[in-house]
Amino acid sequence: MKENYASITANRVAISRAAHQLLDRPRVFEDPVALRLIDTKDSAAILAGGRGLLSQRARVLRAALVARSRLAEDELAAAVKRGVRQYVILGAGLDTFAYRSPYSPGQLRVFEVDHPTTQASKRKRLHAAGISIPDGVHFVPVDFETQALADQLQSAGLCMEAPAFFSWLGVTMYLAPETVMSTLRYVRSRCVGGGGIVFDYMTPFSGQSLIRRVRLLLLASRLKAIGEPWIGFFEPPAVKNELRSMGFSVVQDLEPEDINMRYFSSRKDGLRVAGPVHLMSAQA
Repeated sequence: MKENYASITANRVAISRAAHQLLDRPRVFEDPVALRLIDTKDSAAILAGGRGLLSQRARVLRAALVARSRLAEDELAAAVKRGVRQYVILGAGLDTFAYRSPYSPGQLRVFEVDHPTTQASKRKRLHAAGISIPDGVHFVPVDFETQALADQLQSAGLCMEAPAFFSWLGVTMYLAPETVMSTLRYVRSRCVGGGGIVFDYMTPFSGQSLIRRVRLLLLASRLKAIGEPWIGFFEPPAVKNELRSMGFSVVQDLEPEDINMRYFSSRKDGLRVAGPVHLMSAQA
């Protein structure tokens, strides 16, 4: 990220989640709060079919975004049933779970972790939308490349003796692979007793068709130009082996075909996942 600038991609993700609420039926992921966090001009553009949101490319991207959020919250619900009472959202962006959570503060404490500038921008949006901060929600500003996640979470009140569940969506591709792996090692240390994590990652473009490779390279070029380049790519067998070596006992890697079968089968509106995206769910 550029210093002192909020994440542009976080805003675009929120627009896609909001678009899913307005444009897609049936919904894969319910997120009514997303509509309140985006600008009114963006809401109007969605309703007018603008910003290319009706294109096939936009539907493919939107499918990946809503599927990863759905998986994360489904796995969180399972973790809460196992007795987990702490939820850490790494790279929270404009995620809205904390403001529509079905759990009381006594059932689940939520820690939103993000770059300080992006987090400050989100808090301004929440205030402008009249969305209050529920009890049990903690903001944790962290620059993943320069600050220790463990120290910041402990300072924010994460209980080190109790398990936690983590989501880490739309982040790993923007970090160096060694940063990703060191973060996952820390997560594993906090997952004892029923905790776990859901995260997404990207495979190298070499496995894609020529047309898709060209489109991905163009997108990567645009992201680099706004200061948010993709730098983290992973091979699925290596990721699974790394997670198992860390001590995760249950590892599930969903590739596009698996995601489509689970969430988008029998749809006729073009909402489906394609490309180098994988969703990973791991439990200690």
